[in-house]
Amino acid sequence: MRHIVRGRRHHGGLLIDRRQEVCKHMATETPTAAALRETLRAVIDPASGKDIVSAGLVDGIELRDGLVQVALLTDRAHAAAMEQVCRTVEDLLAGQPGITNATAVLTAHKAPPPPAPAAGHGHGQKPPLLLPEVTSIVAVASGKGGVGKSTVAVNLAVALARQGHRVGLLDADIYGPSLPRMLGLNRKPEVREDKMIPLQAWGVACMSIGFLVDEETPMIWRGPMVMGALEQMMAQVAWGALDILVVDMPPGTGDAQLTMAQRVALTGAVIVSTPQDIALIDARRGVRMFERTRVPVLGLIENMSFFTCPNCGHTSHIFGHGGARLEAQRLGTEFLGEVPLLLDIRTAADAGTPIVAAAPDSEAAKAFSAIAAKVWEKVAGATVARSSGPRIVIE
Repeated sequence: MRHIVRGRRHHGGLLIDRRQEVCKHMATETPTAAALRETLRAVIDPASGKDIVSAGLVDGIELRDGLVQVALLTDRAHAAAMEQVCRTVEDLLAGQPGITNATAVLTAHKAPPPPAPAAGHGHGQKPPLLLPEVTSIVAVASGKGGVGKSTVAVNLAVALARQGHRVGLLDADIYGPSLPRMLGLNRKPEVREDKMIPLQAWGVACMSIGFLVDEETPMIWRGPMVMGALEQMMAQVAWGALDILVVDMPPGTGDAQLTMAQRVALTGAVIVSTPQDIALIDARRGVRMFERTRVPVLGLIENMSFFTCPNCGHTSHIFGHGGARLEAQRLGTEFLGEVPLLLDIRTAADAGTPIVAAAPDSEAAKAFSAIAAKVWEKVAGATVARSSGPRIVIE
């Protein structure tokens, strides 16, 4: 049966009420946020059938010098459908007099506060930790971007797999996933019984948000949605029994780091840095953050430690040398090793073939393999106590 709705027309797959359209010649040259909010009543929420303002989906409107940004509330279940709403909002507002550019972004629903537990029942209970079948979970982190952390994480995971361990690799960088390109994977994971099956590459089980979206699609998400997506990639993925899960963390000390520290039992963290002082300052922050969250720091890796000319054999310390080793000594943690700055590492990563797999006998592969052996020795040793639900301390 075909339904006919009087007085409405379709616009980009969404219903727009003609009676609520704003005539351009009636609008002022400098619209206010309140006026734009009224304009948005023309956009219909496909889930409820109400306009997005009445449905409570307009979280905020920021207007400055003809530029407008609208934040729309959604949850993970409706995020895909709301992408069309975003496009319709942008088209509608961009056509208003005085507006030069319009952007709509999705943000997470503001969940109501949980009910207070009854006295003596469930007080102080924490949600169960994720990934119970994984024996060891190691976060590969850095205080800043551009130090080659993802390259180290990928080659570390492949090296561990080549040494005979059951290895998983999780890309926790929601905003800038690198695993699809570095592993040569460009397909979506299969879903079985409501769980995604990790993709396999070079003997490693892998998962990344990059497997689920186009390579050029920006993830314009606020913190709650980032944390929710990260939890989904742990709880709704059939990782199975693993000896070790390597987690490629995003740079910095933000939402993803706190989510990992609170929701899984991290065995430890490996900090990647380059030798120069500015990178070491940020690496120091990374070390302190894991200490605050009661996650053991397994050690520091100095990436791009030195460059050896392939023609004459001369070694140059482009970013300095030995800074990470000295910093490890100062912080009282282990120095796990140094990785040279080599063209082959970069070309292999861009080609989707980690250097450890592409040239296992190369100088770079041997460096990664030696570091992998040290990491395994530390996580398998009795001296490393696995963190269980660390508490975030803010001073």
